[in-house]
Amino acid sequence: KQWYQRRVRARLIVIRSFDVNKPGSEVDSLKGGVAGGSLLKGVLKVGQEIEVRPGITTKDAEGNLHCVPIRSRVLTMFAENNDLQYAVPGGLIGVGTKIDPTLCIGDRLVGHVIGSEGSLPPIYTLIEIQYHLMRRLLGVRTEGKSKGAKVDNLSKNEVLLVNIGSLSAGGRVSAIRETKNKHGAVDKRAKVILTSAVCTDVGEKIAISRKINKHWRLIGWGTIKGGQKMAI
Repeated sequence: KQWYQRRVRARLIVIRSFDVNKPGSEVDSLKGGVAGGSLLKGVLKVGQEIEVRPGITTKDAEGNLHCVPIRSRVLTMFAENNDLQYAVPGGLIGVGTKIDPTLCIGDRLVGHVIGSEGSLPPIYTLIEIQYHLMRRLLGVRTEGKSKGAKVDNLSKNEVLLVNIGSLSAGGRVSAIRETKNKHGAVDKRAKVILTSAVCTDVGEKIAISRKINKHWRLIGWGTIKGGQKMAI
């Protein structure tokens, strides 16, 4: 297994990001941004060249998203109070980089993916998912001993909240398709246009939530089957 991890390219999902510089710091003493997260696979080493996707996201006049991945280098790594020279999957680590700290301040990198240069998955703005809905809502107060409200099927142009890795993104359902396989099971699929770009793989699991009584409620889960890749 250790041999396998050394051969696999590193991939880390970001769940926190910080600017560690104190107000009034001198220019010569400024430090790069810090990303905190969990290493999913591979080995990350100090001095390694890394890439951050989706990176810097902008919109043009027509509202189309454009992404520029961030390239940097690992300067330091910490796990609690331990200074690391390399990290393997498991637990949480903080990664000190040369990234402009203004890009990391206030968890701005949450939902991004860090990995070896050229090894990260594509960036999507539209995803096609195979989804499964729960029969009834969880966490919604009901009167007496009555069961939770039934979960209705997805509808076209409905606005959802999808969780992909550490990213929470809004999405609008643009198309729905249901087919039956030879065993009679229903294959439910939907295309979702995302409000923010996401770096993910086909086969990744996602959570689906719907706004009910002014609160987002989990209604189901799904698997990414494809989508519209963004040109970089």
